[in-house]
Amino acid sequence: VQLQASGGGLVQAGGSMRLSCAVTGNIGSIPYMTWYRELPGKPRESLGRINEYDDPFNVASVEGRFTISRHNAEKAVFLQMTKLKPEDTGVYFCNAYAKESTLGATHQWYYGQGTQVTVSS
Repeated sequence: VQLQASGGGLVQAGGSMRLSCAVTGNIGSIPYMTWYRELPGKPRESLGRINEYDDPFNVASVEGRFTISRHNAEKAVFLQMTKLKPEDTGVYFCNAYAKESTLGATHQWYYGQGTQVTVSS
């Protein structure tokens, strides 16, 4: 099972960016998917999680600029970011609480590689 965040890059302040994170492998169910970020010199910040019914919760206070969604058939979660600021610059990660499609498998957290987001002023 692997997760890979993508869609990062360089964007100007005020712009938008959509990050994607896909789960690959022999996965049976994914009750939760989450986003978090690591900004330079700051502790890790959770951006929120979304359940398998597409209900987001524990969404971080980013002034309503970020939206989490998911596509169950694609086993993917998305982070739509708008009105980006230079202080949003950092590495963005996704996690998935999932279970493999094997007999006896139990749910566990899987962690993905991050994607760099750089917002220029």
